[in-house]
Amino acid sequence: MTFLTKAALLGLIVVTAGCTRPDRFGAGADDAAANAAAQTDQAGANDPTSPLFFNQTIGDRVLFTVDTSTLTAQGKTILDGQARWLQTNADYLAIIEGHADEQGTREYNIGLGFRRANAVREYLVSQGVPSARLRVTSYGKERPIQVCSEESCYAANRRAVTVISIASLS
Repeated sequence: MTFLTKAALLGLIVVTAGCTRPDRFGAGADDAAANAAAQTDQAGANDPTSPLFFNQTIGDRVLFTVDTSTLTAQGKTILDGQARWLQTNADYLAIIEGHADEQGTREYNIGLGFRRANAVREYLVSQGVPSARLRVTSYGKERPIQVCSEESCYAANRRAVTVISIASLS
């Protein structure tokens, strides 16, 4: 294709995209769906048996210091709440994801993430959560929640996250 053909095609795509109507599915359809979703989220956040309550009220993550997999006092406090929730809500499994900051090699950070996830798992088991309900995985530095080369970003990325999932019916 020539440059002029490509430019014309691109212009046609931009003009067509600008012509879509936000109310094409009926006036207020988007607002109704958004309101229903907000009500469901609000009910879940107030329901002590919901994963949303777990995430927002109990806390789904613990942070670590540089190059360690040792739990902090604050981390243990969060994990005490997670253990109580998991004991009360036996229908759920937990996948513990270990993460690291961007410093170090990929291989080292995968290992560090596993050590962090295992530290969380071992603590939850010591608090009475059955080990069969806990799984661990590591993403190392591959899934940062903050991307920058400052200590505040590094600190947020040094974490273990407990993800709640419903137990299978099999």
